[in-house]
Amino acid sequence: MNINSMENSPYAVEKFKDLKQYIEINDFKIGGEYNLNKKKEFEYGGVNGTTLENLNLPPVQTSYITLGNKKFDKNGEVNNAILICPYYSGDSTNMLDFWGEEGDRTDFSGGVYIGSGKVFDTDKYFIIIADALGLWGASRPGDSHPGKDYGRQLGIDFPHYSMFDCVQLMYRMLKDELGVNHLKLVTGVSLGGSLTYAWSVLHPEFMDAILPIGGTIYQDKGMVRWLFDLMTQAIKSDEIYRSTKGIYYDRPRLKQPILGNMFGWSILKQSAFVDELRVKQSIDEYMLEGFDWEESAKVVETQGILPGWGHKLYDLSVQTDANDMIYRNSCQTSFNIEHELSRIKAKTLIIHVETDQWIQFHIAKQAHTSIKHSELKSFSHDFGHYAVFLVPGMFEKEIRDLLE
Repeated sequence: MNINSMENSPYAVEKFKDLKQYIEINDFKIGGEYNLNKKKEFEYGGVNGTTLENLNLPPVQTSYITLGNKKFDKNGEVNNAILICPYYSGDSTNMLDFWGEEGDRTDFSGGVYIGSGKVFDTDKYFIIIADALGLWGASRPGDSHPGKDYGRQLGIDFPHYSMFDCVQLMYRMLKDELGVNHLKLVTGVSLGGSLTYAWSVLHPEFMDAILPIGGTIYQDKGMVRWLFDLMTQAIKSDEIYRSTKGIYYDRPRLKQPILGNMFGWSILKQSAFVDELRVKQSIDEYMLEGFDWEESAKVVETQGILPGWGHKLYDLSVQTDANDMIYRNSCQTSFNIEHELSRIKAKTLIIHVETDQWIQFHIAKQAHTSIKHSELKSFSHDFGHYAVFLVPGMFEKEIRDLLE
C-alpha cells in the first residue's frame, strides 16, 4: 500500500478486506442533540446535526462484516443476530484478527472466539461486526468516504460526532441494510464496551442482552478523561499540526503530524499494561513504545526501517490521521450516561479487568450497582486494559449462558 494513502484505507487488516461491506445512510445528521424521551426525533441522528449532504458530499458512510446466517421467527423477523462493536484503534477486520478463525493475533487473545462451534457460534448466530463513525471504513475527518474516489479530507471541517451518533448510525445500518430489528446480544471491548452501554440506553427494547467488556459509562471525568485529553494535546503539540492549525492535507503523508501521532500513541500504549510488567522491561524494550522528539524523528525520517524511539508505533502512526484521533477522543470525553442506566432493560453481564489502568474498576462496579438485574465478573491481568481481548476464553460458560 502506498505510504501516502495508508491512512485512507477503509480496512485495517488486509486479509479480511473482502469481507467488509459498505453502506451510505441518506440524511443522517451528525453532531446533534439526543433527547432520550423523544426517540422519533433522532431516528436519523440528533436534532440540529449536520448531514454530509449539507457539505456537498454523498451521505455518511459506515461499514461492517457479517458471519453466519440469519434465522427468522414465525413473524419473519431475524432472531439470532449478535452485534460486536469496535474498539478504539480497530475496526471489524481487527476484531477478526483477534477473535476470528484466521486471525493472526489469536495467540494474544488466547484463542478463536468467532466461528463454527465457538463462543460466538456462526452456526447458530448471525454475527455483525460493525465499524463506528470515525473509524476505518466509516466517514471520518481524514476521509469522508474511505475507499471511494469521491472521499474528501474535511479535517477540522468535519462535524464533531458523539457516541450516540456512532450508535444511531449502526442502528440505521442494521434496520435499513440488514433488515435486523432486534438483537440477541450487543457486545464489544473497550470503546466497544462503552458503545454497548450507549446502545442499551438509546434503544432499551432493541436487544435481549448486553455484554460490555472493559467499557465505561462516562468518560468526561477522572483518569480516563485525563488520559485521552493528554493524548489529544500530545498530537496537537506537533510542530506541523500547530503551524498548519490542523489543515495539513496538502502535504505528503510523512510531512503531516506523524510525530504527534507517535507521541499520542506512546501515552496510550505505555499506560495500557500494568506498571509491574513495564518496570521489568529493558531500556531497549521501553524505547520501542517510548517517545522522544529528536530520536523519534529519526524513525520517521527512515520510514521505520531503523529501530529507535517509538519504532513499534511507526506503522500505526502513519496509518492513522491526527484529526481522526482528536475527534475520536473528543467523542469519548463528552460521553456520560451514568444517570440514564435505569433505562436499561436488557439482561446485563459486565466483565471488567480489575487492573485496568485506563477505565478503572470502580466504574464497572458503579454500572453494576445502577443496572437492575446485572451481573459483574472481573479478573486481574498484567495486560491491564488489553486483557479485554482474553475475556471470551476466560468466561466462555458465562457468555454462553447469557446467550441461552
